Amino acid sequence: MSAITEATGVTADTATVPTVATAPANVARRPRVLLLRALGLGDFLTGVPAYRAVRRAFPQHEIVLAAPAQLAPLAELTGAIDRLLPTGELAPVRWPWPNEPPETAIDLHGNGPASRRLLEELRPARIIGFSIRRAPSRGVCHFGPRWLPGEHEIHRWCRLLTRSGIPADPNDLDLEPPDPVTSPAASPQLLADRANTSTSTSATGRPWPADFARPVIVHPGAAYPSRRWPPARFAAVAGYLNKSGWRVLVTGSSGERDLAEYVARAAGLPPHAAVAGQTTPLNLACLVAEAALVVSGDTGIAHLATAFRRPSVVLFGPIPPEEWGPPPDRPWHVALHAAEPGYHGDPHGGEIDPALDAIRATDVIAAVDKLLDANREMHHFVRV
Repeated sequence: MSAITEATGVTADTATVPTVATAPANVARRPRVLLLRALGLGDFLTGVPAYRAVRRAFPQHEIVLAAPAQLAPLAELTGAIDRLLPTGELAPVRWPWPNEPPETAIDLHGNGPASRRLLEELRPARIIGFSIRRAPSRGVCHFGPRWLPGEHEIHRWCRLLTRSGIPADPNDLDLEPPDPVTSPAASPQLLADRANTSTSTSATGRPWPADFARPVIVHPGAAYPSRRWPPARFAAVAGYLNKSGWRVLVTGSSGERDLAEYVARAAGLPPHAAVAGQTTPLNLACLVAEAALVVSGDTGIAHLATAFRRPSVVLFGPIPPEEWGPPPDRPWHVALHAAEPGYHGDPHGGEIDPALDAIRATDVIAAVDKLLDANREMHHFVRV
């Protein structure tokens, strides 16, 4: 499939006006299917099986995804998306073909009236979505299945599509790793670090063995305080890995630069190990695809580890892994959750969730050792 075209009037993040691909007048236009999932990285990745199901069901259609602009390079990796419309969360979808509404619009955002109204405004022939209490303003809505609280996010959207006549496989999660060398978005600093790995030395003063040259990624950030494990504990885990001879990188957003630098410094890592703010989503995908291990909270990078089948230890708090965790049949992922089954906290809370706070650094180190020791049995859900 050719590279994804980015088309819109005004992007969600900038005021630039990209060129919209057009077809000659004598060429019939392809009908279009619109997918609305204008959310973050983790949400995007849990939607991959749904995107692919739509691609298979509509092979002659142009599949258009309304999502944040920065996700366009990752959308291409799915092999399911033809075009991305940069769209913010619950912001109007700037459909660039006013006289050609979508043939089908699929609400992959949620089950509320706000996202449904955004699709209704485009006047598609059909809307696929979960049933909602409010009757649609136009008679185009497909009244789909009920929203089930507690359902795993991946299975939720696959069930919606399957019940709507579009078979979907929740195991269709994997992405092909991007090439970190040929990627046009690759960070020069990260590529230089990768190229110099063979001449670098570990904390023991010896060159890294081949396996140890793969980085271990420690990602201490999260969108809300309730999902942020204490930085000092991340530093304890990173320091343990560093002293064990692993090359550790501390990732994060530009707003998490101070956090990453603190964790790196407290762990005894060199300053260049903190790469927060230096990665685009595609850069981060390149790093995760080559990682020996990812250690993070319940955030987007954990879903990248799942997509690229890289070992991970993921720390859960207010939301249980049964709803947002990696597939339980993949033993190379360990989800830690210090709560009784059925527990739920506030994922948008302003203080660390008690279930997350109950996870100790020694719990994470034990899980890390399990994953990095190929001779020991691994388990997915670990109650601590």
